[in-house]
Amino acid sequence: MTVNKLISIMAGFMVTLGLALAHLNGQVDLSSPSWLWLCAFVGLNLFQSGFTGFCPAGKIFKALGIKEDGNSCCV
Repeated sequence: MTVNKLISIMAGFMVTLGLALAHLNGQVDLSSPSWLWLCAFVGLNLFQSGFTGFCPAGKIFKALGIKEDGNSCCV
């Protein structure tokens, strides 16, 4: 496990946890369509990329010809 992977896991967990806690407290309603689903998608995607290394944004940027540096967390 590397620092970059742990950062992705922690960030994804915190984003998803924040949404779940707001939903449980009644502050947001995740059962109706809203922009909060985008936040949930990003949080879960960050979390899974920490374990699997698969990052859709990284694939898209690579396909567009953006160069990588050696410290990238999404490969």
